[in-house]
Amino acid sequence: MEDYGQSDVNLEDFFQNGNYESEVARKLELPQWMLEALAKGNLSPFISDALILRRTILHVQVENMQRPSAHTVALPIRQIIYGLLLNTSQNDVTSPSKQSNKLPVVREFDRVQKTLKKSFVPTTVLPLDFCKDHHPLATLTQVSRSNRLELLLETLRVKDSILQPCPSSLRLPVAVTCFWTYYSEPKVKLHHLQALLLGMVFGELHRTTSSPDPEVFHSKDDKMLYDQFLKWKEKHFQKLLDLDTAHAFCQWQCCLQMGLYLNQLLSTPLPEPDLTRLYCGNLVHRLCQELKSAHAAETLLISSPKMSQLYCDLLHAVKSTVPQDFFQETTTKTKSRKEKNKQAQTTRQHATLEAQPLCDVNNRFASLMVED
Repeated sequence: MEDYGQSDVNLEDFFQNGNYESEVARKLELPQWMLEALAKGNLSPFISDALILRRTILHVQVENMQRPSAHTVALPIRQIIYGLLLNTSQNDVTSPSKQSNKLPVVREFDRVQKTLKKSFVPTTVLPLDFCKDHHPLATLTQVSRSNRLELLLETLRVKDSILQPCPSSLRLPVAVTCFWTYYSEPKVKLHHLQALLLGMVFGELHRTTSSPDPEVFHSKDDKMLYDQFLKWKEKHFQKLLDLDTAHAFCQWQCCLQMGLYLNQLLSTPLPEPDLTRLYCGNLVHRLCQELKSAHAAETLLISSPKMSQLYCDLLHAVKSTVPQDFFQETTTKTKSRKEKNKQAQTTRQHATLEAQPLCDVNNRFASLMVED
């Protein structure tokens, strides 16, 4: 109950003058830049929970409860966040005095099927290049942008050169999408990725067509395509919710959430995207149905060359981070191989029957002598 007592912070002084003084915050001995960022909402409470309480709660979405939690795929990102907050460096591993001590851990509350479970997650040792100067949390904002960007992109498993053709506002979501595509379980399908990227294109269309700024140019083709996206968004399907598709997009949202938190903790080396225009669940699920039927993603954008090029840039960026055969369907190959084996078996049986003596034709038990 004491945790929910009245705060000693003068909120009027904070909102009018930006002054923030808290006795509780001073006792926590947090870096000044972090106190200011938390007060202004530039850092999530997830960060302060992990740092102060060493405890985080991972909220459950509408996902497939029979599969592992959607948060599982984003675990490597969270471990880097914990490593930054708890100052886990190479010294913790190489120092003889600390070899007997285990790495710091954070308690995570997540689901296992429909049951809440607590697990102890060890932090990840930060890369040697980032730790060679041993940046403590208090001086994290003083690290060069290039080093902070390198750590962010290394965590998301993507190179900066791959993101260059993408608009600056979409580089972080595309980097997160690269991470999600590579680590998703079960493996993400091509139509999932295409629908997700088309949703980002829709967000760009919404930004340009609704902007009052006269310098933001949009053509009639863009307006026509935007209206078509709205029709897809409002289109009703008779099929029930595809749980595996919903689970895949929940995994992406978990990766995006932790990617945003890591980017914020590193003082935004990549611009923050406009989340209100980044993802629309109804539209993305509808597009999945469209793409699974007969439509190709490129044909949906044929009326707008500009947006078609944007989509191709986004798709190429993601595809360049996975093997070339990553999206090839293995079921078709397996099925065709089974059909060939069955045909060969049938041919052998016919050949064996034809090789039997003519007297066996009238013997109804002759087929029992046929070797398979």
